Amino acid sequence: MPVFVFNARTAAGVKISGERVAENKAALNASLRQQRMTPIKIKEKGKEFALPMLGKRGVSAKELAIFFRQFSVMIDAGLPLVQCLEILANNQENTAFQKILTDVRARVEGGTTLANGLREHPKAFDTLIVNMVEAGETGGILDTILQRLAGYVEKAVRLKAAVKSALIYPVSVVAIAVVVVGLLLWKVVPIFANMFASMGVALPLPTRIVVGMSNFIAFLFSFPMVILSIGIPIGGYMAFKSFYASEGGRYAIDSAMLRFPVIGNLLRKIAVARFTRTLGTLITSGVPLLEAMNITARTSGNAVVERAILKVRKSVEEGRTLAEPLKESDVFPNMVTQMIAVGEQTGAMDAMLQKIADFYEQEVDDAVKNMLTLLEPIIILFLGVAVGGVVISMYLPMFELIAQMSG
Repeated sequence: MPVFVFNARTAAGVKISGERVAENKAALNASLRQQRMTPIKIKEKGKEFALPMLGKRGVSAKELAIFFRQFSVMIDAGLPLVQCLEILANNQENTAFQKILTDVRARVEGGTTLANGLREHPKAFDTLIVNMVEAGETGGILDTILQRLAGYVEKAVRLKAAVKSALIYPVSVVAIAVVVVGLLLWKVVPIFANMFASMGVALPLPTRIVVGMSNFIAFLFSFPMVILSIGIPIGGYMAFKSFYASEGGRYAIDSAMLRFPVIGNLLRKIAVARFTRTLGTLITSGVPLLEAMNITARTSGNAVVERAILKVRKSVEEGRTLAEPLKESDVFPNMVTQMIAVGEQTGAMDAMLQKIADFYEQEVDDAVKNMLTLLEPIIILFLGVAVGGVVISMYLPMFELIAQMSG
């Protein structure tokens, strides 16, 4: 629905202005008069000009964390819900998020609950957020729930940042090495190859291999091959994306990733940390266990873990404890299932889940650091072999020629 900017006068003669979402000017006019306000000016807010691939699109996790933190402080200070949303929307730099909050404020002002207002924007507020807010409104602890949401999102952002930091360094170094070697093969090696051909020098095997790679690079840079070189990776990516979008493909790829020697262990720890953090936060917030497990499965980020959680949920629905089917799934470590079993016996499962999440988030941090420590010498070796191998192979014929001349 469009957003309108309005100026109006209250029954007491006070002029006010603001923004509201409405179907049209007439609907907003009627809404204002029902609230005993006389409209002075109503104008549809102009659409912001935005380039297709530039600017902020959607709402980031960091923006959500800041939003929930500020929202909880305002609610705790006693500000009305509608006023909180209006202040947060006006102070929002992300125009997409600003429009969402303006719409939510208008819906809440129209009589709907906050949870239902958020539910209208699933791309910004997922089912986990909506269910927690709904539980907070029902229990009268919305400020506490918003604080928990802020903490949950902040920890999720830190976990994601830790994984990204493990990938940025090796990927960037390998990419630079590929570019450098590619330039050497494309521009430098042909010069040496022509010189050796004019001198009639017999080329050793390493040099012949590098010259062959150089000829292949030159062949790839011919016009038809450039099209193919661009088209094949794009086609491969689209095919992979289509395969991963299917249920069987996603399960097969996620299952294979979990079996990788080093990365698989890291992904399993991330999955355990996300599962226990999400489930613990939902249970602490008053969301029923079965509904909490449904939400946790959908937000697990891994098809293998999602399927295992749904099987566990079915077993719990049949009357079993949570720990037993978790252990039978062979997805979660024994320590996790044993701690959950203790939590169930003592009636403190929510606290136990949070402790497990804290432990495994620290495990992820340690695993990332260990991975970077292990990768550094491997990357240095790769750079030395790639760049140094090309350079040395070009000088080998010269060394043989000098040896023949001196002999």
